[in-house]
Amino acid sequence: MFVLSVVLVGALVVVLAAILVDSPLGRSWARRLEGPVDLTATELRDLQRKVDVLEGELDDLRRTLGGMREEVQFVNRLLEAPRNKDT
Repeated sequence: MFVLSVVLVGALVVVLAAILVDSPLGRSWARRLEGPVDLTATELRDLQRKVDVLEGELDDLRRTLGGMREEVQFVNRLLEAPRNKDT
């Protein structure tokens, strides 16, 4: 009976460890254990380029969203306007 309990507890520990290691929490913990990341100049330039591209896309999305807001307000005004019953 004791051996069966040890085997079951061992299996449970293995399963829990696998779940923890594969989870985002386990990955973040592993990154902390690895220490700080040193980026080279090339990697920094690539990262800066990616950030610039994302900022440009974000600005485009903001402009598009603003235009869509204006269109929705226009359509709402048309729908709320009193209708002429003569037509």
